[in-house]
Amino acid sequence: MIKKIAINQVRRGMYVHAMRGSWIKNPFWAPSFALDSQEIVHKLLASGVKELWIDLEKGLDVAEAESPVPPLPAPAPAAPPAPFRFENVQATSMAEELQHAARLVRQSKQAVSSMFDDARMGRLQNFGSIMPLVEDLASSVLRNPGALVSLLRLKQADDYTYLHSVAVSAMMVALGKQIGLADAELRECGLAGLLHDIGKMAIPLDILNKPGRLTDVEFGKVKGHPMAGYDMLAGTGNVPPMVLDVCLHHHEKFNGSGYPHGLKGEEISLYARMGAICDVYDAITSNRPYKAGWCPAESLRRMADWSKEGHFDPQLFGAFVKCIGIFPVGTLVKLKSGRLAVVVDNSKSLLQPLVRVFYSTKSRTYLPPLTLDLATAGALDSITGREDQEQWGLQDLDRYWLDAA
Repeated sequence: MIKKIAINQVRRGMYVHAMRGSWIKNPFWAPSFALDSQEIVHKLLASGVKELWIDLEKGLDVAEAESPVPPLPAPAPAAPPAPFRFENVQATSMAEELQHAARLVRQSKQAVSSMFDDARMGRLQNFGSIMPLVEDLASSVLRNPGALVSLLRLKQADDYTYLHSVAVSAMMVALGKQIGLADAELRECGLAGLLHDIGKMAIPLDILNKPGRLTDVEFGKVKGHPMAGYDMLAGTGNVPPMVLDVCLHHHEKFNGSGYPHGLKGEEISLYARMGAICDVYDAITSNRPYKAGWCPAESLRRMADWSKEGHFDPQLFGAFVKCIGIFPVGTLVKLKSGRLAVVVDNSKSLLQPLVRVFYSTKSRTYLPPLTLDLATAGALDSITGREDQEQWGLQDLDRYWLDAA
């Protein structure tokens, strides 16, 4: 049985199953270990970890453990850690970042495909080789959050299994930046996003790639992927605890109705709550063999309803909306002038983005495409609301923001 406890409940004789906290600062490189000496207990207390899970089949419970460990003396102030290179990232325009993002998508697909194939064959070993990719993805997102995330939304249905993980990685970094996580934590978020769905490699391919609705039995097998992924990653002995946590708990819901453990509220770690939001957003905006993806604006509207029902942490979802934008890239909007436009870039202004005007609602005719920066004083136009492309009989709107960028 796995049990969650606070750090001040730690005692000698327990067996640590997993920990919550920054693996960059974590002195324990194994994801699980026995607290078989006071030295290890003191080391854990000094690590900065706030919460952890213990395995009651391998060690003692809180009530059975030895008397409390005397508190440690206050440590001397630590020297500031060496900064990650993210700190020096400079913002770029959508047009500049799209070229770099396109290269990253190709590299990421190959790397994640290879890693997932290793997982399916039981050959997972060391993840050090993908850390440069994680840093490249994070750097791209920090330069311009919209470029990589928007490009990944256009993935082909056949690429979904691999590029979904890349998209979640990118969005977790963007959301982490929005809520003020440190650079080291952003790096963790990127790795967690890449690995969160690796357990799907334990699902039979005929179920994983099924083009229609799953049966109850098939869905039951799919619901086993968080635990399967956790076991795969924990078995390597070198995966950070936070990454294990996101892999195991990214399908938990804030109201306790999720799986596999039915955790509720802050029982779910911040990172897993982030992963849940990013996972759902990419899933519903992506084209699948059995369903076309919703546009970004419609996806946010649906997720807002689900958040009210208790699926997501409401404050964290609010931060996600600010991160993605009130009018995400690719959103069809109506302007005060009666023209329709597609959002091209919202990195400088969420409410007054760069748009591509292309249609007149008054004459119901296409216009010569025109790029318009609504944030400039001379724009003389503004967004009045989102529009449904199906109501106007419009298709392939993504070409407008791609051409403009």
